[in-house]
Amino acid sequence: MTPAARPAENPSEPGILCSIRRRIEALGLDLGGMTVITEAATGAYACTAPIAAMAGAAVHAVARDTRRYGSFEDAVQATLSLAEEAGVAHRITVSRSIDPHVLKSCDIITNSGHLRPISARMIAQLPERAVLALMFEAWEFRAPDFDLAACRDRGIRVAAVNERHPDVGVFPFLGPLCVRLLKDAGLPVPGLRVALLCDNPFAPFIGQGLRTAGALVSTFPDAGSVPPGDWQAVVVALEPFRNPPLGAVELRTLAARAPRASLVQFWGDIDRASAPGGWPTLIWPPNAPLPGHMAVLLSALGHEPVVRLQAGGLRAAEIVARGLPMTEGGVAELL
Repeated sequence: MTPAARPAENPSEPGILCSIRRRIEALGLDLGGMTVITEAATGAYACTAPIAAMAGAAVHAVARDTRRYGSFEDAVQATLSLAEEAGVAHRITVSRSIDPHVLKSCDIITNSGHLRPISARMIAQLPERAVLALMFEAWEFRAPDFDLAACRDRGIRVAAVNERHPDVGVFPFLGPLCVRLLKDAGLPVPGLRVALLCDNPFAPFIGQGLRTAGALVSTFPDAGSVPPGDWQAVVVALEPFRNPPLGAVELRTLAARAPRASLVQFWGDIDRASAPGGWPTLIWPPNAPLPGHMAVLLSALGHEPVVRLQAGGLRAAEIVARGLPMTEGGVAELL
């Protein structure tokens, strides 16, 4: 089958549509004949429903009022405006909730913010063929997002995306994303002495990105491994659901070994109330992210990494839904 979106770029199109068409072509994304439930959103994340529609799906999108990311109306406007530019608005319906009849016809449902948490009640209404699409790798699984036990009981398959696959290529953005976070904190990155706390596959990508920007980086698996030194920043990128939040003991250790360093929370939870004296210098960002969430969104770097991630997640779900071959190191993996 051939994806509905034409691969050729139109120079008059917005850059995000060019990115979407490139990614659909690179991934071979073809959702023709499928029903996709996802979100309508604002900013770069408005792309998810249009990607599915441009790949041929009938799309039901859910939007909500939010304090941080705009109203229901904002999400509808952003999503449908992009879809209209692509000529696929007729394939998308937007509502504040999911009709049970739509759930029963679903082929792919995405683990998107306006749908979460995906409850056992929702999962019970899905057909057995349905696939839950995760926009992250399987090891990044966040238990509060959806009821995994209910998926297992119903036989609903959960597809994760290999963000390191060259046709997806999201992990290479982690380094520039961390650089952005440091700059937002007011830290000059060239020559910055950074202790990177990272115990997961993010480590080489964050480290390389920081080094490319001129930082002097050493990576450690935990707070206790950081030696005393003239550190200027401690970047936390620890897997949150394998580690408890950094608490009083770890923070005291870090404060003693890096007394002049800013504490920068990229990923992984920190019990900020335990920070000695509010931490000797700066904790960034000033407001803690939600538990288990990154402190900076991919959209801080523009639409490209978001398009790659959303298209990759949809392709992973398509592979699983269609029973296509899954290979080691391929785009799709099962949770």
